[in-house]
Amino acid sequence: MNPQYDGRALIDGKRLTAQDGETFDCISPVDGRLLTAVARCKQRDVDAAVVSARAAFEDRRWSGLAPAQRKRILIKFADQLLANGDELALMETLDMGKPIKYARAVDVNSAANCIRWYGEAVDKIYDEIAPTASTALALIQREPMGVVGVIVPWNYPMIMAAWKIAPALAAGNSVVLKPSEKSPLTALRLAELALEAGIPPGVFNVVPGFGPEAGSPLALHMDVDCIAFTGSTRVGKQIHVMAGQSNLKRAWTELGGKSPNIVFADCPDLDKAVEAAVGSIFFNQGESCNAPSRLFVEASIREQFLEKAVALAPGFAPANPLDSDTVMGAIVDKTQMDTVLRYVESGKREGASLLYGGEQALVDTGGCYVQPTIFAGVTSDMTIAREEIFGPVLSVLSFSDVADVVRQANQSIYGLQAAVWTRDINQAHGRRPCPACGHRACQPIRRRRHHRAVWRL
Repeated sequence: MNPQYDGRALIDGKRLTAQDGETFDCISPVDGRLLTAVARCKQRDVDAAVVSARAAFEDRRWSGLAPAQRKRILIKFADQLLANGDELALMETLDMGKPIKYARAVDVNSAANCIRWYGEAVDKIYDEIAPTASTALALIQREPMGVVGVIVPWNYPMIMAAWKIAPALAAGNSVVLKPSEKSPLTALRLAELALEAGIPPGVFNVVPGFGPEAGSPLALHMDVDCIAFTGSTRVGKQIHVMAGQSNLKRAWTELGGKSPNIVFADCPDLDKAVEAAVGSIFFNQGESCNAPSRLFVEASIREQFLEKAVALAPGFAPANPLDSDTVMGAIVDKTQMDTVLRYVESGKREGASLLYGGEQALVDTGGCYVQPTIFAGVTSDMTIAREEIFGPVLSVLSFSDVADVVRQANQSIYGLQAAVWTRDINQAHGRRPCPACGHRACQPIRRRRHHRAVWRL
C-alpha cells in the first residue's frame, strides 16, 4: 500500500490547492507508482505566498521575537526532523530514488544539523562598531532583509532546503520555498514540522510547481527581497536576469560542476584513491553538483587504476532503494534517465572506450535505473568531459605531468570542487621546479580563475 501524501501547497500556515485547481502527478522513480497529485502553483499562488510572507515580516511575528526565542524554536524544528526521520527518509526515497539508508543517515541528519547550527548561531553572532575617529560613531547592524525566495533542486531536497531556509529564518526573514517539481514532498512536510515547532504561520511558505510557472514568478516578484537558487548553470543565469529585470533583488546562486579528481603516480594509497573515485561518482546515483566526474590518472598507473576501478563497479549495481543494503538507487525520473543514456551514447560516438555499464537497468521494475558507467580514453573536447551529466558516469582522462593535468583540468567552464592525490605537497599545490635552482617551491604554476572557482591549481 502506498503511503498517503498531501501534495497541496502550504501558504500562511494552511494547506491549499492551487488557485486554478491544477495538479501534477508525483511519480516514484523506484517503481513508477503514483505517489500523489501535487498542487501546480502559478503566479496567483506565488503572489498569495509572498503576501503572506510580507505580512508576517511586517508585523514582526517572527523577526520581532527575542533571539533566544527564535533559537529555541529552530532547535525544536531540528528535533522535529529527527523525530520524524523515518517518515522523511521514506518520503525522500520514494520521491527521488536515493537509497533509503542514505536518505536517513545523510539527508535527514544533515538537514537537522544545518537547522540546529543556525538556531544556535542566532544569539551568538554580534553586531559591530567600526573603527573611527573619536568625532564619529559607525555601527554595523545585521538585520533581516524581508521576504526571501528559495528555489531548490531535486537531488538533495531536504539538505538544499535546509541550507537556504535555516540562515534565512535564523536572521528573522520570511521564506517562500519553491521545491523542484521532481521531488516536492519533503519540502511540504518540512513546512508542517516548522509550524509544529512554533514558527508562526506565514513565515515559511511552500509553493510546489514548475520552473516557468512558479519559479519565474518568484524570481521576478517585486516584493521578494532576495532569491536563493541551487541548480543548473543555465537556469542560474536566468535567475540573475530576472533579479535585474524586477527590483534588482539580491541573487545567490550555487550552480553546476564538472569536478576534476587528479591521481598522481606517487599516490600513497592507490586502493583508497580508487575507492574514493568510484564511490564518489556513484554516490547518490551521480546526481551531485560536486561529483568528481572527471578522473585524471597519471599515465604510468592508468592501466592499474582502471583495472581496480572496473573491479569495484559491480558493487554499485542499482537495486531497490528501499532495501537497506542498496548503495545506488534510481535516477530521479525518466527524463533524467534518458538524458544520462544520451550522454553515454555521445561518449561512445565520440570515441571514448566504454569499460563498464552504460545501459538501463532493472527495466522490469518500472523504475528509472542506470548501470554504473566507466569510460576510458576520454579527451577534454568530448561532450562527456565538458558537460554536466548528473548521473553515474565516470570519464577517465590521462596526463603526463603537473603542467599537463593543470591545463586539462582547467579546460572547463566549471570550478566548483577538485581533489588531488599525491605524496608531494608541492605537487599538490601545483608547483613546478624553478628553472634557476630546481626547487619546487620557487615558481608556482600560473593559476586560472573560474567564474565560480573555489579551488586553484
